[in-house]
Amino acid sequence: MRIGLIGTGRIGTLHARTLSAHPEVTELVVTDADALRAVEVASALDATSVPTVADLFALDIHAVVIASATASHAELIRTAAACGLPVFCEKPIALGPEGTRTALAAVEEAGTLLQIGFMRRFDAGYLAAREAVRTGRLGRLHTVRAVTSDPAPPPAAYLPDSGGLYRDCLVHDFDAIRWVTGREIVSVYAAGSAAGPAMFAEAGDVDTAAALLTLDDGTLCTATATRMNGAGYDVRMELAGEADQLAVGLDARTPITSLEPAAGPAPERPWPGFLDRFSPAYEAELAAFVRVLRGEIPNPCDGHEALRALLVAEACERSRALDAPVSVTEPAGALPGGEAQPTSA
Repeated sequence: MRIGLIGTGRIGTLHARTLSAHPEVTELVVTDADALRAVEVASALDATSVPTVADLFALDIHAVVIASATASHAELIRTAAACGLPVFCEKPIALGPEGTRTALAAVEEAGTLLQIGFMRRFDAGYLAAREAVRTGRLGRLHTVRAVTSDPAPPPAAYLPDSGGLYRDCLVHDFDAIRWVTGREIVSVYAAGSAAGPAMFAEAGDVDTAAALLTLDDGTLCTATATRMNGAGYDVRMELAGEADQLAVGLDARTPITSLEPAAGPAPERPWPGFLDRFSPAYEAELAAFVRVLRGEIPNPCDGHEALRALLVAEACERSRALDAPVSVTEPAGALPGGEAQPTSA
C-alpha cells in the first residue's frame, strides 16, 4: 500500500511516523509547502519526498492523508476525488458549510471515500463513555459537561485563518458529544470573552468560550474552552445520569488540583498538549483508515460528521453575536445517512 501525506507540521509529522511504521504501508510519500521540511521528515523515516502536491498526485498512490493548512483541505479533497483516491483529512474540511458541502459533493460524485480526523472517537476514555451510554449503565442521561483547555495561546498569525475558537477547538467537543450520546444538538446558547491578549479581539475571536447545548431528547450539555489554561492541557467529558456518573480525561495527569483536605497532591506531570494526550488516538484513527482501505471495517467518521459538528460551531457564532439562543439548522438533503459505527481500532 503506497500512501501520500500532504503536510509535515506537528500532526503531519506524527502521522508520517505512524504510517511509516504500519506493516501494511509499503511506501510513504510526503510533501509540504515547506519542501525542506518534507525532505527532513522523509529522511528521518526512510520515506520519499516530492516537491509539490502536483508531483504527489502524479504518482501511483493508493490513498492520501491531508494534514496541511486548513485553507487547503477542501481543494485537496476535491483533487483527490477527481483522481479516484480515498482520503483521510484532518478537521475541518473547510471553515464554512458551503466549502464543506462542495467538497462532500465531489467525493460523492466520484464515489470515493473521505474519513475525517476526529481523534477523540478513537480515545479509550471516549470509547468507554460511548459504550456506557449505549448499554444503559448511566440510566437516563440528563447532563453532559465537556471541557477543552489549551495551556497557551497559538501564535497571533494563526488566529485570523483558524475559524475561531468554536470552529477550531470546540468543534471536537461538539463531535464528541454527538458521537458519545448518539443524539443531535438542536439548539445552542453561546458566549465568549476576549479579555486576554489583544490579538484575539483583533482577529475577531475569543480566548474563552462557553455554550449551553440542548440535545434532541432534551439532554442538557455545557461545552467550555479556553486558550489560556496555564495549568496544562485539560480535555474532559463528564456524563451524569439517573443511575451513575462517569468522567473521561480524569487521571493522574489531569491539570487540576483539589483543595479538599483528603485529596491527593497536584499532578506532577500534567498533560502539556494535545499530541501527548491523544497520541494513541491519532495512531488508532490512521490504523482504522488502513483497515477501511482494506475493506475490513466501514468508514468510522465520514465527511458528513464534520459538517454536522461545523453547523453546531456556526450556530454558536450566531448565538454569540446575537446574545441569544439559536437553532442548529440542517438544510434538507445536506445530511444523509445514519450515524457512523464505532471501531475498536
